[in-house]
Amino acid sequence: MIWLMVLAGGALGSLARHGVNVVVSTLLPRSVPYATAAVNLVGAGVIGLLAGAIASGRLQMSSSLRAFVFVGILGGFTTFSSFMLDTLTLASTGESGLAIGNVVAQTLLGLAAIWAGYSLGLSIR
Repeated sequence: MIWLMVLAGGALGSLARHGVNVVVSTLLPRSVPYATAAVNLVGAGVIGLLAGAIASGRLQMSSSLRAFVFVGILGGFTTFSSFMLDTLTLASTGESGLAIGNVVAQTLLGLAAIWAGYSLGLSIR
Protein backbone atom coordinates (compact mmCIF):
# COMPACT_ATOMS: atom_id res chain seq x y z
CA MET A 1 0.00 0.00 0.00
CA ILE A 2 2.80 2.46 0.87
CA TRP A 3 4.40 1.84 -2.54
CA LEU A 4 1.17 2.89 -4.24
CA MET A 5 0.98 5.99 -2.04
CA VAL A 6 4.53 6.95 -3.08
CA LEU A 7 3.69 6.27 -6.73
CA ALA A 8 0.55 8.43 -6.63
CA GLY A 9 2.28 11.22 -4.70
CA GLY A 10 5.27 11.13 -7.03
CA ALA A 11 2.99 11.52 -10.04
CA LEU A 12 1.31 14.55 -8.47
CA GLY A 13 4.61 16.09 -7.42
CA SER A 14 6.12 15.57 -10.86
CA LEU A 15 3.10 17.16 -12.54
CA ALA A 16 3.33 20.13 -10.19
CA ARG A 17 7.07 20.39 -10.92
CA HIS A 18 6.45 20.45 -14.65
CA GLY A 19 3.71 23.05 -14.15
CA VAL A 20 6.15 25.35 -12.36
CA ASN A 21 8.64 24.90 -15.20
CA VAL A 22 6.01 25.83 -17.79
CA VAL A 23 4.87 28.89 -15.83
CA VAL A 24 8.42 30.13 -15.21
CA SER A 25 9.27 29.60 -18.89
CA THR A 26 6.39 31.85 -19.90
CA LEU A 27 7.21 34.55 -17.34
CA LEU A 28 10.99 34.75 -17.78
CA PRO A 29 13.22 34.69 -20.85
CA ARG A 30 14.82 31.48 -19.53
CA SER A 31 13.83 28.90 -16.98
CA VAL A 32 17.37 27.78 -15.95
CA PRO A 33 17.98 28.03 -12.97
CA TYR A 34 14.84 29.84 -11.81
CA ALA A 35 12.22 27.09 -12.13
CA THR A 36 14.40 24.62 -10.25
CA ALA A 37 15.18 27.19 -7.57
CA ALA A 38 11.47 27.94 -7.17
CA VAL A 39 10.46 24.31 -6.62
CA ASN A 40 13.41 23.59 -4.34
CA LEU A 41 12.68 26.62 -2.14
CA VAL A 42 8.93 26.01 -2.01
CA GLY A 43 9.54 22.32 -1.34
CA ALA A 44 12.00 23.11 1.46
CA GLY A 45 9.51 25.47 3.07
CA VAL A 46 6.64 22.99 2.83
CA ILE A 47 8.65 20.03 4.13
CA GLY A 48 9.91 22.20 7.00
CA LEU A 49 6.39 23.34 7.83
CA LEU A 50 5.03 19.80 7.88
CA ALA A 51 7.99 18.38 9.81
CA GLY A 52 7.67 21.14 12.40
CA ALA A 53 3.93 20.60 12.76
CA ILE A 54 4.47 16.86 13.21
CA ALA A 55 7.34 17.39 15.68
CA SER A 56 5.18 19.75 17.73
CA GLY A 57 2.41 17.17 17.91
CA ARG A 58 -0.03 19.52 16.18
CA LEU A 59 -0.22 17.43 13.03
CA GLN A 60 -0.71 13.68 12.93
CA MET A 61 0.16 11.67 9.82
CA SER A 62 0.04 7.95 9.32
CA SER A 63 3.13 6.32 7.86
CA SER A 64 1.40 5.86 4.51
CA LEU A 65 0.28 9.50 4.42
CA ARG A 66 3.83 10.60 5.29
CA ALA A 67 5.18 8.45 2.45
CA PHE A 68 2.57 9.94 0.09
CA VAL A 69 3.45 13.53 1.01
CA PHE A 70 7.16 13.50 1.90
CA VAL A 71 8.54 10.82 -0.44
CA GLY A 72 5.89 11.00 -3.15
CA ILE A 73 4.64 14.55 -3.62
CA LEU A 74 7.63 16.47 -2.27
CA GLY A 75 10.15 13.97 -3.66
CA GLY A 76 8.57 14.28 -7.11
CA PHE A 77 8.27 18.05 -6.81
CA THR A 78 11.74 19.03 -5.61
CA THR A 79 14.56 18.46 -7.98
CA PHE A 80 18.08 18.05 -6.67
CA SER A 81 19.16 16.30 -9.87
CA SER A 82 17.73 19.15 -11.96
CA PHE A 83 19.49 21.62 -9.67
CA MET A 84 22.78 19.86 -10.37
CA LEU A 85 22.11 19.73 -14.13
CA ASP A 86 21.19 23.43 -14.19
CA THR A 87 24.44 24.22 -12.39
CA LEU A 88 26.47 22.10 -14.80
CA THR A 89 24.69 23.70 -17.78
CA LEU A 90 25.49 27.18 -16.51
CA ALA A 91 29.13 26.29 -15.83
CA SER A 92 29.65 24.54 -19.16
CA THR A 93 28.18 27.47 -21.11
CA GLY A 94 30.62 29.91 -19.55
CA GLU A 95 28.31 31.26 -16.86
CA SER A 96 30.43 30.06 -13.95
CA GLY A 97 29.52 33.06 -11.79
CA LEU A 98 25.82 32.24 -12.15
CA ALA A 99 26.57 28.55 -11.55
CA ILE A 100 28.35 29.33 -8.28
CA GLY A 101 25.64 31.82 -7.33
CA ASN A 102 23.01 29.17 -8.06
CA VAL A 103 24.63 26.68 -5.66
CA VAL A 104 25.20 29.23 -2.92
CA ALA A 105 21.80 30.92 -3.22
CA GLN A 106 19.72 27.74 -3.40
CA THR A 107 21.63 26.14 -0.55
CA LEU A 108 21.38 29.14 1.77
CA LEU A 109 17.82 30.05 0.78
CA GLY A 110 16.79 26.38 0.98
CA LEU A 111 18.15 26.14 4.51
CA ALA A 112 16.35 29.37 5.39
CA ALA A 113 13.11 28.06 3.87
CA ILE A 114 13.24 24.76 5.72
CA TRP A 115 14.07 26.55 9.00
CA ALA A 116 11.22 29.03 8.49
CA GLY A 117 8.78 26.28 7.59
CA TYR A 118 9.85 24.12 10.51
CA SER A 119 9.57 27.05 12.93
CA LEU A 120 6.12 27.87 11.58
CA GLY A 121 5.11 24.23 11.88
CA LEU A 122 6.19 24.18 15.51
CA SER A 123 4.16 27.29 16.28
CA ILE A 124 0.86 26.23 14.68
CA ARG A 125 -1.88 26.13 17.27
